[in-house]
Amino acid sequence: MARPNRVILPGIPTHIVQRGHNRDACFFSSRDFDEYRQTLHETSERFQCSIHAYVLMTNHVHLLVTPRESTGISQMMQTLGGRYVRSVNLRRRRTGTLWEGRFKSCVIDCDRYFLACSRYIELNPVRARMVDDVGAYRWSSYRHNAHGEQDPLVTPYVLYDALGVSPQLRRRAYRDLFRQPIEVESLERIREAANRGAALGDPMFVERIEIATRRRVARFSLGGDRRSSIFKLIAHS
Repeated sequence: MARPNRVILPGIPTHIVQRGHNRDACFFSSRDFDEYRQTLHETSERFQCSIHAYVLMTNHVHLLVTPRESTGISQMMQTLGGRYVRSVNLRRRRTGTLWEGRFKSCVIDCDRYFLACSRYIELNPVRARMVDDVGAYRWSSYRHNAHGEQDPLVTPYVLYDALGVSPQLRRRAYRDLFRQPIEVESLERIREAANRGAALGDPMFVERIEIATRRRVARFSLGGDRRSSIFKLIAHS
């Protein structure tokens, strides 16, 4: 059976997940993390993909990306994966792939799920009990988004910029988002959408995606950022 085409559209934020083969490790040292991040930076610029949030875990990666072209993400991930695997194989004297196969992705209704998805990505090390504090993990975008630590890989999205009129206020508002847990319903929908390649958003968003792609995508109910008290406070401040 032919694999369905991914739903990727220019200008629409997309959550990407790529896992290690058989859930095995794909990063073995600090050098590997650094090299992957540098290669991601180079390939994202080459293929015009803006990275808004990311986390590099031991055996998988999460990215929140907005492509300028419909083919940008696929080109970026193919080039990134090939370059990284070749380098690791040469350095560790191994053969074969590191990755499970095709990366998984889903388009995001940014008004409802962008900030929830960003938090979901950056909180991965906490959920995995690798660290107690999200800021203690080195290989994510949190330190940049929440504290302004220099990270050329990260490009702010419009909803992040809307958190405050100055960088300091934006960072403070972003940190405040982490004071409360992501709703269980939102967590489940983010995971399910990425695993199924579905559109994550309200019915109007899903309808827009279906019209643009001329295909059916899974429907999800409301939720995400708009249901949180913090989002409502920011939206009306």
